[in-house]
Amino acid sequence: MKPCCRIVMTCKSFTNCTIQTPICSHTLTGKLSNLRRNFDQNCKFHSYPGRLLVLRREISHARKSFKSNWGLSRVCPNVGIGRNVSVIRCVSSDVKKYSSPIETPVNDQNFERIYVQGGVSLKPLVVERIDEDGENAGESGRKVENEGKQEEEPNASEVKFPRRQKEESEIEKEAWRLMENAVVSYCNSPVGTVAAKDPNDKQPLNYDQVFIRDFIPSALAFLLKGEGEIVKNFLLHTLQLQSWEKTVDCYSPGQGLMPASFKVRTVPLDGNNEKVEEVLDPDFGESAIGRVAPVDSGLWWIILLRAYGKLTGDYGLQERVDVQTGIRLILNLCLTDGFDMFPSLLVTDGSCMIDRRMGIHGHPLEIQSLFYAALRCAREMLSVNDGSKNLVRAINNRLSALSFHIREYYWVDMKKINEIYRYKTEEYSMDATNKFNIYPEQIPYWLMDWIPEKGGYVIGNLQPAHMDFRFFMLGNLWTIVSSLGTPKQNEAILNLIEAKWDDLVGHMPLKILYPAIEGEEWHIITGSDPKNTPWSYHNGGSWPTLLWQFTLACLKMGKSDLAERALAIAEKRLPVDRWPEYYDTRHGKFVGKQARLYQTWTIAGFLTSKMMLENPELASLLYWDEDYELLEICVCALTRSGRKKCSRGAARSQILV
Repeated sequence: MKPCCRIVMTCKSFTNCTIQTPICSHTLTGKLSNLRRNFDQNCKFHSYPGRLLVLRREISHARKSFKSNWGLSRVCPNVGIGRNVSVIRCVSSDVKKYSSPIETPVNDQNFERIYVQGGVSLKPLVVERIDEDGENAGESGRKVENEGKQEEEPNASEVKFPRRQKEESEIEKEAWRLMENAVVSYCNSPVGTVAAKDPNDKQPLNYDQVFIRDFIPSALAFLLKGEGEIVKNFLLHTLQLQSWEKTVDCYSPGQGLMPASFKVRTVPLDGNNEKVEEVLDPDFGESAIGRVAPVDSGLWWIILLRAYGKLTGDYGLQERVDVQTGIRLILNLCLTDGFDMFPSLLVTDGSCMIDRRMGIHGHPLEIQSLFYAALRCAREMLSVNDGSKNLVRAINNRLSALSFHIREYYWVDMKKINEIYRYKTEEYSMDATNKFNIYPEQIPYWLMDWIPEKGGYVIGNLQPAHMDFRFFMLGNLWTIVSSLGTPKQNEAILNLIEAKWDDLVGHMPLKILYPAIEGEEWHIITGSDPKNTPWSYHNGGSWPTLLWQFTLACLKMGKSDLAERALAIAEKRLPVDRWPEYYDTRHGKFVGKQARLYQTWTIAGFLTSKMMLENPELASLLYWDEDYELLEICVCALTRSGRKKCSRGAARSQILV
């Protein structure tokens, strides 16, 4: 029997909840200002006792056909269908009267207020921007406004690169078969891929869910192959999940938080085993080990949204009102003012790919590099108008400050390490050299012998009196891809990887970090985590999924030979080892002791790397070149105060070298 569709949804109250609808095969017609949905079945919203709200499409054999305009939902309390149960019916209504404004959680005066009609659907929704004078204004179109100047943005869909396709090898055919087998469907449409699908795994835990982070290489593989439907569905469905209540012990995080994952469940319809319905069940960290919010999920979502537009030419998805709102909610969450003195994001341990305790709390490089990339994506995609000018200005200011901060304080090479080695401490001055009071004794002995003469990297973390000198692969690769580092620094990172090939690539690309923490340090930092033992999992394990990001960085820097060399190593072992999640030991010789087999992002990372090397023109759409305008932006106002000269010139001088 064909199941109905519904989405597990939680709301604090109906008045502040935007009801979202599943993407099904209904016909959507009409212009943006005159959208109508036609149904041949009754549509009902049910709320159940507790915190579960479900969107249900119930098809009755004895129903009468009718057509109605899709309006906004209104609460009808005390309907006689049982205790503590309310029904929300779909009615025709005036947008202004019944729609709920989506407000920004902070600095409301800076951002436009929009009305969304009917939640998320396949086509753009009705939008009204409320100006300060109370008059309604329509969308201004996709134009970039800069200091009173309007410039029409070029339509990138007109510039298309032909996909070079050669005959697939048997390994590639097997990889695609496994990828397609991992696809998850909802409402008879593909919406993502599960994390792993090992037929012999009897306890999949949460590896049978669709993770935002894990789906990125899968999405790129499909896009590079010319299949965009699954990516579009994924983007829209995860967007729906964004606005729902996320609660742990009666506390809810910010509205813009994206889920770490979701699962499609099939459950009986009203206790009737003969009828079933599909349910989207998201996890925002409530069920995660350690209950950590997935900070990187929203950043990956924005990055994938840009990639979808670049590789398909479908920029209409970015311009939709609900999508623009989703971008703003994520940015509001990231750009909220706090106590921090630095432009980098402050997060807890385990809030990114390294999702267990590994001593990365504070300002980890992985989050900063993804944050920078997401800001650059948003800068390209946001529709700029009177209501969003302040947000765009905030993005530009943060981009400028963050790039300077990382380039100046996170970068180490032989020269910088020698400078730190001679640092004076306890400096109290506006002109202090050792601004973060770093003690030279923090420089680990392994680093002095390990750092090559030609090469450098971006350290893992920086806080007062603390520098994490470990090499984190993902953060350094995205420093290159996003141009967070200077061209000279980006080249030096690849020089270091090449010089330390045995340590960072070895028998399986690539080390997630180097070196592993061991001994008493391991006990203290990980809490004696049995999964993160030295040279295993996140503590120095080798992760094949990093291959696609390494390939992208190499293509950008004109070193495709390095990517081909790493890919050749992986291609020999991955099919034989049944596509494991990660590898153990110092040089990646053994399959990880707890690694899942047939890991989807391992498969997808291999395929994406292959296709990017075959189509470097398409890969070039996924990275950024240096933005020289950002180097000219300075908001510190130090020159006006006269207290101190701005150090922004250091960034400019580096870029010109």
